Amino acid sequence: MSDIILLGQNFLALFVESAPWLLLGLLVAGIMHELVPVSFLEKHMGSSSFGSITKAAVIGAPLPLCSCGVIPAALGLRRSGASKSSTISFLVSTPETGVDSVSVSYALLGPLYAIVRPIAAITSAIYAGLMVRFFAEAEEAQQRQSEATQSSCCGSKQAPKPEPQIQASTSCCASEKTHAHNHESTDKPTHESSPSKITSVLSYASGKLLEDIVIWLLIGLALAAAIKTWVPTDFLTQWGDGVVAMLVMALIGIPMYICATASTPLAVGFLAAGLSPGAVLVFLMAGPATNVSTMGMIKQEMGTRTLVLYLFSVISASIGFGYALNYLVSSFSLASMIKTQSHVHEHGADVQVIYGLCAILLAGLMLRLGLKKLQQHRHNQEQHSACCG
Repeated sequence: MSDIILLGQNFLALFVESAPWLLLGLLVAGIMHELVPVSFLEKHMGSSSFGSITKAAVIGAPLPLCSCGVIPAALGLRRSGASKSSTISFLVSTPETGVDSVSVSYALLGPLYAIVRPIAAITSAIYAGLMVRFFAEAEEAQQRQSEATQSSCCGSKQAPKPEPQIQASTSCCASEKTHAHNHESTDKPTHESSPSKITSVLSYASGKLLEDIVIWLLIGLALAAAIKTWVPTDFLTQWGDGVVAMLVMALIGIPMYICATASTPLAVGFLAAGLSPGAVLVFLMAGPATNVSTMGMIKQEMGTRTLVLYLFSVISASIGFGYALNYLVSSFSLASMIKTQSHVHEHGADVQVIYGLCAILLAGLMLRLGLKKLQQHRHNQEQHSACCG
């Protein structure tokens, strides 16, 4: 019974800790979806070129979004015209580092981690984006080209068919579908008033976007709370400093719902318990970079192949940088640039109030979505009963 209570307390603590960053991510995604022209995203992040992937990594690195807040932001980017590879690059670099996490790293872990973390985040993000570009998008492009070639070969034998959207104008759903298509594929109108734009931003962020991620969000938080409750620190530190330790840290970090800033105090504890600097860096990269919620969103929006490449890139890049850091520390005597003493990272009273209010607001938005879904389900059942008797 005590474990269940502790599990609930850990879940609540994680929910409160992630609430303001998730709300910030939803707001950023709403702004990008409603106010940023599609042409701008297509210009800078719409292609799969090395430049677009690099821009996505560099743009995402300083943003103060954690692994929960980056989900709606990346989803908004993808649905606004960003390519898969650029979206993945943004998804990796943004939660792995930020201005806040760099400053906390300098204070708790020393200057070496403050330097290495942003470099590792941007480099691993570019690497992940290139993996998706060459092994996911390239194959899809070949399939599309093959289909286009086959259709062109048969085009002279068959009369051209009219566009389905034109024919669908007489159906009851045609106007809605056409409007939705035009809304997603054209720039946002510039003549809208500011109140109207703000309303659109908030409506999209707290409605459709939150609805798309809320299930995976709660699953991810529950799993992270379970790991925090039942996986002891001794289990993480018993593996030493080799590849096994790094793999364990990566596999433990991946499903956890933890931001780059919150992972730093845990890293201090791991260093003090005897883990190597490289193994700790693996946790600092893999932990914030992804979680169950992120993986669910990638699979839903970009497919299983992209998800596999994403996970492989995060794990291999983090282990690679872990080995590199261990080599640098041992070869150039950089241990003095790493702090190992334990520090307690707590929010002040005023900040705690802000976090609590954000958690209440987020819970209220989720409850509203749940009630809407319940009402819609009941309405559909009533319609079905009236129709079928």
